[in-house]
Amino acid sequence: MRQILDRLLKRMIRKGGLTVIWPNGEKTSYGPDAGGGSTLKVTDEKAIRAIVLNPGLAFGEGYMDGTLVPVDCSIYQVLETLLSNLQAAGTGAVPMMKVRMVFGTMIRRARQLNSAVRSRRNVAHHYDLNGRLYSLFLDRDRQYSCAYFPRGDETLEEAQLAKKHHIAAKLKLDRPGLSVLDIGCGWGGMALTLARDYGARVTGITLSTEQLAEARARAEAEGLSDRVKFELLDYRALQERFDRIVSVGMFEHVGINHYGTFFDVVKRSLKEDGVALIHTIGRTDGPGTTNAWIEKYIFPGGYSPALSEMMLPIERSGLIATDIEVLRLHYAETLRHWRRRFAANRDAIQTLYDERFCRMFEFYLAGSELAFRYQEHVNFQVQLTRVQTAAPLARDYISETEHRMMSKVPAAAKAEAFVPVAATAEPVSAGVSVSA
Repeated sequence: MRQILDRLLKRMIRKGGLTVIWPNGEKTSYGPDAGGGSTLKVTDEKAIRAIVLNPGLAFGEGYMDGTLVPVDCSIYQVLETLLSNLQAAGTGAVPMMKVRMVFGTMIRRARQLNSAVRSRRNVAHHYDLNGRLYSLFLDRDRQYSCAYFPRGDETLEEAQLAKKHHIAAKLKLDRPGLSVLDIGCGWGGMALTLARDYGARVTGITLSTEQLAEARARAEAEGLSDRVKFELLDYRALQERFDRIVSVGMFEHVGINHYGTFFDVVKRSLKEDGVALIHTIGRTDGPGTTNAWIEKYIFPGGYSPALSEMMLPIERSGLIATDIEVLRLHYAETLRHWRRRFAANRDAIQTLYDERFCRMFEFYLAGSELAFRYQEHVNFQVQLTRVQTAAPLARDYISETEHRMMSKVPAAAKAEAFVPVAATAEPVSAGVSVSA
């Protein structure tokens, strides 16, 4: 198996450099910058076999288990070397990846059968972790989705605030008192912003008990409980109708089998002159599969769609796509901020869980950032209406609303407000599972 992996790396590494230290202590360097690139130590022969047979799963597991160890570099640097070269070479350079992708495409509908019960379990796997974890690497508002960097040099706080106002502008909240549905409301930041800054009456729904408790507590603390309510509810159970519907970072959990149902629910729940905005991770290279490691450890049942996979069920639902925007590299920058904050607070996070969990999250953040930098991942924002006249004829209203709302925000509210948190003396019980 070592010979096979050796041949693969020789064929793939064409820029930068990678040195591999094999289990017997021997070293092999690859690429034009062999002496100055990243170094990876492989401590177990079984890890070599696993990487050859299933690289998409085995590499992350090897890092979690300590059989793949970066030497004098970070896992981010190792992954950047590999993914940047894979981008240039194509998946054909790693035949087993292509085989796995074909097989994954064949079974993906079965893997994404996200019934109400299964959806609840999938959400709990990632979002019902100890709440303090997310406070240690997200912004103050706990926006756990792609931020918006119109200049490119925004702080994380500024970019997440800009994202909320960018989305709010597309919702055309042109008068107070509009009813808004937030599908997949997270910790409530978007709902609270729409109520506080735009005078909306918001209903947020989630399947996470941790997020529900935090969102309700925040609404109470901000004195917005009369305008914002949060419910533990599956989108398929919705019965009300709303002036506006927003969904940020939830569509990735719907599953391709349920796209038709999702957009049928959006149409049914949207008033005749209503506006909806769906913000989701997507892919620019057409239909694909979810990375095996991400599916097993981070987002079971998750999938980031191609735009073509979204448009057919949108058309069949009778909804009209009135605006589509592709956000390129914005999520890469968001993840860069999260990755650095996670590293700064790693000691505190380790008191919540353990070393293996920390490695899992490091691999997740690093790999995800690089997927947006070197692979085909982007974010789509799709505005939907029931009638053509519900949205303005030109897009000027979006930037005009953004500028007006951002100009009202005090500088202190937009500033970076991040400092590393010291580790606590005693671990906090979390009960998270990082196995299949």
